[in-house]
Amino acid sequence: MEFIVEKIGMSRTVGTKSIPVTLLKIVPAKVCELKGDGKALVAYPRGKKLNKPIEGLQKKYGLSKEFNRFVELKVANSETGDLDLSPLNDAKKVKLTFNSKGRGFQGVVKRWGFAGGPGAHGSRFHRAPGSIGNCEFPGRVMPGKKMPGHYGNKKVTVNAEVVEFDPELGVLVIKGSVPGHNGSLGRVRIVK
Repeated sequence: MEFIVEKIGMSRTVGTKSIPVTLLKIVPAKVCELKGDGKALVAYPRGKKLNKPIEGLQKKYGLSKEFNRFVELKVANSETGDLDLSPLNDAKKVKLTFNSKGRGFQGVVKRWGFAGGPGAHGSRFHRAPGSIGNCEFPGRVMPGKKMPGHYGNKKVTVNAEVVEFDPELGVLVIKGSVPGHNGSLGRVRIVK
């Protein structure tokens, strides 16, 4: 079973042994059409502009204007309507898929953890990558060389433990940290 979630932020449990946790809010979703193999077309709200294809789908499935994003998920529903959250009550382990925080263009020290050169005056080699080529053979830079470039904003999937699920608030409490910034949307898949 899969669910769309929004990362609220991090907190910790209060007790004899405090555990760092991440709070995830289950995004309210509606099952529009059952596809077979447990998959279904699901609509959920997202603050984006409407276009005519989305308006057509909303009219076809009788949805309000707020449900303006459509995605195919594995669901526990046997009929259309509100998404069934009951599988989360017994979930112990989940797989989380989020986009990591984007950090823009970064050098090799931050992006790949290179050591860099001596920091003293006159060295002229502080945070540079150093030599990247080779002499005679093959006479070019090999593909996959660790270089400066765009860092972050990639799809990351992690396994996590469920600490608690509150069905009234629709909040899932996950042990540890989760990739992405607060307010980002991701997917939760229950692992058996």
